[in-house]
Amino acid sequence: MILVTGGAGYIGSHAVLELLLAGHEVLVLDDLSNSSKVALDRVEHLAGRTLQFIKGDVRNRSLLKALFASYPITAVLHFAGLKAVGESVREPLRYYETNVSGSIALCQAMAEAGVFKLVFSSSATVYGDSPKMPITENCPTGIPTNPYGQSKLMAENVLKGLAESDPRWSIALLRYFNPIGAHESGLIGEDPNGTPNNLLPYMLQVAVGRRKQLNVYGADYPTPDGTGVRDYIHVVDLAKGHLKALERLDLVHGVSTWNLGTGRGYSVRQMITAFEEVIGRPLPYVFKARRPGDAAQCWSDPSKASDDLGWKAERDLLVMLTDAWRWQSRNPQGYGTEKPAAKAPVAANGNTAMAS
Repeated sequence: MILVTGGAGYIGSHAVLELLLAGHEVLVLDDLSNSSKVALDRVEHLAGRTLQFIKGDVRNRSLLKALFASYPITAVLHFAGLKAVGESVREPLRYYETNVSGSIALCQAMAEAGVFKLVFSSSATVYGDSPKMPITENCPTGIPTNPYGQSKLMAENVLKGLAESDPRWSIALLRYFNPIGAHESGLIGEDPNGTPNNLLPYMLQVAVGRRKQLNVYGADYPTPDGTGVRDYIHVVDLAKGHLKALERLDLVHGVSTWNLGTGRGYSVRQMITAFEEVIGRPLPYVFKARRPGDAAQCWSDPSKASDDLGWKAERDLLVMLTDAWRWQSRNPQGYGTEKPAAKAPVAANGNTAMAS
């Protein structure tokens, strides 16, 4: 059985679906602070299989101990954490406490239970404002430009030290670039609470009339058109990468690091133009000043994942945007109004695009 923390969130729910389709038994732990049980109900429908769900916080040590004692868990996919770049600048301690302490609590519970296989949801933000493009796994991590990225790097360092101290650990650090899109069924997708922190969810909410216009933060970056450049990856491709990493951990020990991206960057202006083609009409937007913590450009070299895992992103930008629009247009209010209000997203994804 695979434990998936944050499994009701955006990336987590897509990963749970892929795990179920591949025949795994799945236990989801999620506090539903920025996710919905409806997502998991729909995952079960799509998979034609059931999963186990426990509502709870990954920092709850007694709960973690009980889960490992009660279920035959053999490996963990760890998505649970806070992910909003702008909010991390305003509330850094909350990010360190959740993202770093939560990871420590999880690993302690795993070790006590004799479970040593972990796939960790990291982020390209750990590279900071890298002067070199594309970014390979060998690029220095340096100083991330915001506390969110710093918390991910701190958690990575915790996991590296853990693996060095005990050879039984097999840990994958998956550094995501910018996950977008949705399952092609239109049943599961991204549904952030409050004002979206990332570009595409914001564009989608403008397109369905939930917001007046898109705010684009920064038109004076040192990029070809002045707007920020990011590597966008379809969430289903990203989820499949987790299964490939999980398989690989059967063969290797210690810490392995892989970038999960497409290897191509798109600017905010390019994203808007492509999205307008998908929806068939103009999207209203205005330019604002840069946000603190945003890097000018960031895209990946994903060749190591291709070589080691036999994985590569298959879906292009048009498919990403079309699938995202199908999800949002069929679910204009996301998973509904029953979600409790929350201050920040929970399922980490590393998406640091230039919109709020």
